[in-house]
Parts: sequence; C-alpha cells; structure tokens
Amino acid sequence: MDTRVIDSRLVGEGDQIRRRRECVICKERFTTYESAELNYPRIIKLDGRREQFQENKLRGGITRALEKRPINMDRVELAISHIKHKLRAAGEREVKSRKLGDWVMEELRVMDQVAYVRFASVYRSFEDVRAFLEEIEQLENELPPELRKDQLNLLPDES
Repeated sequence: MDTRVIDSRLVGEGDQIRRRRECVICKERFTTYESAELNYPRIIKLDGRREQFQENKLRGGITRALEKRPINMDRVELAISHIKHKLRAAGEREVKSRKLGDWVMEELRVMDQVAYVRFASVYRSFEDVRAFLEEIEQLENELPPELRKDQLNLLPDES
C-alpha cells in the first residue's frame, strides 16, 4: 500500500505517464501507467439518439474496414488517438456521428485507400456502382503524391 515513485515519464503521445515505483516495505519494484480519465462528448446518432462515445466501437469500425489489409495495429491505434484528440479538442458536449465518421474517413484515406472505400461504401450508403466508382475516381485524383506512393492503385491503368 505504501510506495514511492522512483521515475516518471510521459508515454506515447503524452496522454499517459509511466511511473517506476518501489514498495517501501519489501523494496519490490514495479511499473504503473496512469492516464487521466477524460469525459468524451456524447455522440448524436442520425436518428437523434444520444450515446456515450465508445472507443471499442470506433476501433471495431476501423479494423473492419482494414480487414486483410497490410496495416500495422500501431497505425490503427495512432488513428484512434488522433480521432479521440479531435473529440476532446472540439470542446463540445455532443458531437454528431456524421462528424465522427468524417474523421474516421480522413484517417482511413491516408492510411489505406481500400479501407477508405470499404468504410465509405457503408458510411455513405452508395446507391449504385456509379456512385462507388465516382468516389474511387475522386480518391485517385485528390490524394497528394507523397501519400500516393504508399498506396496500391484502386483502378487499373488505362494503358
């Protein structure tokens, strides 16, 4: 019950503190990780319902879009961290699910084009193949060259 802190450091993006501790009685050393308990805004669903932000739902949506794609889980966690930061930075008590979905699409767009299109097809409820193709063409044309080099082409070359 009685410990002293030997060392403290920020971990990751500065949202956690790693503390090396020592038991005053037995001198055993161990590490703890501390993070502030943050209140995220409530999410306003399309039908008007409000629910608490659930990180596991966010992670599930992103990982479903990235299924069978060569993306490291560290990159997924970084994207989730970016989105959570945007939620906190918004400074609102409530955020529309549409805005949250847009942030997810922004992260997927630079992470993996295939995952982006998968997510967009569900999120935007494409009505037909033409709408799907238009989204792919727009993605191909708008992606900056520095991001394009890490992506596979979605459409075959016409040559």
